[in-house]
Amino acid sequence: MRIVIALGGNALLRRDESPSADNQRRNVRRAAAALAPIARAHELVISHGNGPQVGLLALQSAAGRPEQAYPLDILDAETEGMIGYLIEQELNNLLPPTYRCAVLLTQIEVDADDPAFCHPSKPIGSLYDEVQARQLARERGWAIARDGERYRRVVASPRPRRIFELAVIELLVSQGVIVICAGGGGVPVVRRADGSLVGVEAVIDKDFASALLARELRAEAFLMLTDVDAVYSDWPTAGARAMRRVSPGSLRDLDFAPGSMAPKVEAACEFVDQTGVMAAIGRLEDAQAILRGEAGTVVTADAAGIEWYAR
Repeated sequence: MRIVIALGGNALLRRDESPSADNQRRNVRRAAAALAPIARAHELVISHGNGPQVGLLALQSAAGRPEQAYPLDILDAETEGMIGYLIEQELNNLLPPTYRCAVLLTQIEVDADDPAFCHPSKPIGSLYDEVQARQLARERGWAIARDGERYRRVVASPRPRRIFELAVIELLVSQGVIVICAGGGGVPVVRRADGSLVGVEAVIDKDFASALLARELRAEAFLMLTDVDAVYSDWPTAGARAMRRVSPGSLRDLDFAPGSMAPKVEAACEFVDQTGVMAAIGRLEDAQAILRGEAGTVVTADAAGIEWYAR
């Protein structure tokens, strides 16, 4: 089976956890342990988030002189290489030498006129209290938004339109290579009038990029793995309920947190609508159980409404 798995940024660096190299490697090691059994049994393509990491690099870059600051597309590429390197190394440490992994920096085309450029919504970087967040917004010209009980910087998140390295990814997968690509949603680029490419200031949502990747690769399963065990209705109220199995139509009737669960839900619904293949959302540690339909939330066209987990 060909499987595309998108690792959430919060699965690789937990909330309120210091973004140190040691913490990230420890979390990537945990992710590799969950993915290695799947890699042994299936064709596997891995993407990942980069919200905490790209935000940290942007903050470090902004600390210098203005002319020394790097744009977000270059920081996207840096985090794609950094996280991909860790995932590749930890997977190689767990798998027999006959298994091969490759990290591929991935350019993804976006529309220069995408309305997302006027409405930043993608959370990146650290969590702040309201006072800190508003101070940083004044000092650095950031857009900020609530993330749970705290605040984060938000940036433009245009929809992905085309994966330029798709043929290379397909070739590698067909040769049995475990491919790590489209990290952080890929590097956002637009076409100039002369047809050449140039990067833009944005961070593509990795769930939408991963759904596009899964569709173009004709994946037989698309998993979004994060730090929550399922999709919940009415989160985070006392009446929240976890969904076991749900149709895209039923899922779209519910409201979810923008920039957090909402993109995952919409990416899953779009993928199922366009392919008829199952998508699922759940916890990293439950990856194998999710594939068996025993954990997480499975989104499938043949679901009759919503099937709930027992309370």
